[in-house]
Amino acid sequence: MVASSDAFTTSEEWFDSSGTRCAARVYRPSGATQERPVVVMAHGFGSVRALRLYAYAERFVAAGYVVVVFDYRGFGESDGEPRQVLDIAMQHQDWRAALGHARSLDGVDRSRIVAWGTSFAGGHVITIAGQGEPLAAIIAQVPHVSGPAAVRSTGLRAALRAVVPGVRDVVGARLGRDPVYIASVDVPGRTAMMTSPDAYAGMLRLVHESGLSEDAYPRTVAARIALSIGAYSPRRWAAGIECPALVQIVSQDAITPRRVAERAAATIRRSTVHVYDGGHFDPYVEPLFETVVSDQLAFLLRHVPPTPTRSKETS
Repeated sequence: MVASSDAFTTSEEWFDSSGTRCAARVYRPSGATQERPVVVMAHGFGSVRALRLYAYAERFVAAGYVVVVFDYRGFGESDGEPRQVLDIAMQHQDWRAALGHARSLDGVDRSRIVAWGTSFAGGHVITIAGQGEPLAAIIAQVPHVSGPAAVRSTGLRAALRAVVPGVRDVVGARLGRDPVYIASVDVPGRTAMMTSPDAYAGMLRLVHESGLSEDAYPRTVAARIALSIGAYSPRRWAAGIECPALVQIVSQDAITPRRVAERAAATIRRSTVHVYDGGHFDPYVEPLFETVVSDQLAFLLRHVPPTPTRSKETS
């Protein structure tokens, strides 16, 4: 399906990731006559592209970029069974498959691919860039950088509540049973992966401002991720990143603490770091959204301009 406006067109496409179809919406500037760089985007922990990522994509395509926004296997519009299984290695595979799909598109500059990730996906783009994925730039918005720091910020009691269904899920998976699910987000005191005071209200606002009903997408994950998230620390790969990196941090982040994120960003040789006043879910919505996305556009225009520079055209 192809949709269009005066400024851009969109098409709903698919790419293969380890034998499973992943859904991707591709935005293309209308009337583009030159090869354009591509911004590849995915959401954070247990979330789907329909939760406000399209708002960013529309700003990027209006500035002249091709944009690919995808869902991970088992989430959103992508295929994959069982559903809602958040496997870190699988999501890295999905990222590499999505980047490969972006490079295969007509009318794109295959040498200028940008990986954009937020929250858990912010950690993913740091990881894959640090592991040597050829990228022109990365944007990591409120990124997960340290598993131990994330567990500490969750609190021992809340973390232990998540471990119990996590163990049941791992045992059940080995016996061929259906997943045991846990809420991705809930209010403090409930059993969920994120229970900071701002988490539940923040997620509901993302749902409402995306024009979705509260039951449009499951807000659960297979509980097994509770046993592995503490060991996932993308910051160990940060020093290996060669491309320019924009790292956006919020000062009152109860999920990815500011100081830990700042220390990780400081190890990236070509990093641009912005710190904003707000909580983990604030960058997606106004009033902070406009500032955050404007900084992303300024970074892209500086490091990966949508049309070739004069020196490239004449070389």
